[in-house]
Amino acid sequence: MSILFLDMSAKNSAFGVRREQGTVEGFPSNETGSCRTDETIHDKRIPMNTPAAPQYSDHERRSRILAIVGASSGNLVEWFDFYVYAFTALYFAHAFFPSDDPTVQLLNTAGVFAAGFLMRPIGGWLFGRIADKKGRKTAMMISVLMMCGGSLAIAVMPTYASIGVAAPALLLIARLFQGLSVGGEYGTSATYMSEVALKGQRGFFASFQYVTLIGGQLLAVLVVVILQQLLTTDELKEWGWRIPFVVGAITAVIAFYLRRSLNETAKESNLKRKESGTLTELFRHHKRAFFTVLGFTAGGSLIFYTFTTYMQKYLVNTAGMDPKVASGVMTFALFCYMCMQPLFGALSDRIGRKTSMLWFGALGMIFTWPILSALKAVSSPYLAFVLIIAAMAIVSLYTSISGLIKAEMFPPEIRALGVGLSYAVGNAIFGGSAEYAALGLKSMGMEEVFYIYVSVMCGVALLVCLLLPDLRKVSYLNDED
Repeated sequence: MSILFLDMSAKNSAFGVRREQGTVEGFPSNETGSCRTDETIHDKRIPMNTPAAPQYSDHERRSRILAIVGASSGNLVEWFDFYVYAFTALYFAHAFFPSDDPTVQLLNTAGVFAAGFLMRPIGGWLFGRIADKKGRKTAMMISVLMMCGGSLAIAVMPTYASIGVAAPALLLIARLFQGLSVGGEYGTSATYMSEVALKGQRGFFASFQYVTLIGGQLLAVLVVVILQQLLTTDELKEWGWRIPFVVGAITAVIAFYLRRSLNETAKESNLKRKESGTLTELFRHHKRAFFTVLGFTAGGSLIFYTFTTYMQKYLVNTAGMDPKVASGVMTFALFCYMCMQPLFGALSDRIGRKTSMLWFGALGMIFTWPILSALKAVSSPYLAFVLIIAAMAIVSLYTSISGLIKAEMFPPEIRALGVGLSYAVGNAIFGGSAEYAALGLKSMGMEEVFYIYVSVMCGVALLVCLLLPDLRKVSYLNDED
């Protein structure tokens, strides 16, 4: 894989001298050393040419690629640990939430899943501050250890039959810690990978954050599929569901040691600044960027979780598909989705981040309802796969550049905080509630209202993205070596 990266980097890099850039109101200019804020930028000068990519030595190119691989490994483990809950819920829901109605059981487990999302804003703030004050590396090491603890706790947790109502309470606490961890993971890893990515190919290299994020989901599904082949349904419900959480805890320890070898990307001068990692600096000078990110994250995270995390349950609970068949469909679909990310990331390097986001918003708004309606009545797993892949291609226009586009909008001293907190708030409100909203509306016989909800939020993302500048030309990252 490293050879592939090196080859592509060598072919696509454009060498030259950095040119001075203009400014766009409310967003960064590209004047090196300037102090840029939402309030102080009033002139609307048209940006000049895109800054030329620097020439990297073979050693530097190799070290940057290895840094991306190292950061990505920890990211993969974190998301595996977080998502394995969703994919095993079908088997352990009864152990913590006894009920005669399977929809009610899933609704309760989805509620706990959503509660984990509510901790993300706290995690985004806490780890964003750590990353901006102590360094990206330190924040990523702490977050992966916290995720390890949450997974291990769930793996050994007693059920409702053993300790009564204390069981779901303990499950909730463990998920809250995992939510805190993953809330910090996104912002710090997105910041780190965006800063270390090769200029001129940032879209391609930064897309590997979502390659590993989706890879974590894929591995979670794959582990469940393997267990389904090795164990009976009764064994899975009795004790087999604990195995993925044990695997997650062990791999998190491995990821911790990999992250210890990473080089820090944050400059010492930025870490020592008084305003680094503070909410005051973020909302005083960069609130427009914050709310812009929040706006398109709302639609992006909602549709992402609809067609990934929730889709397995949708195929089983709404389309009436066998759980094993549904798991198989999602396994192959997530694999294809993962492979899409570098392609769409590279596409954004050519057409621009804004253009990619505009296509995402428009296509998501138009096609979400028809695709979900078709999946509701689908009988063939092959047709279901095609429909899900079509939806995932639309979502890839956003996810492939999700972390990068956010990082480009904040200066280094508050980048991890700005990226992590804005994403976490949008994700907690809209992404984390996707399953809960869908299942709740289904229980009330109003499932199609959910289709409208997702379509409308994609429309909101489209409107927000119309305000974006061309971030190939106007970006804080263009100022940095």
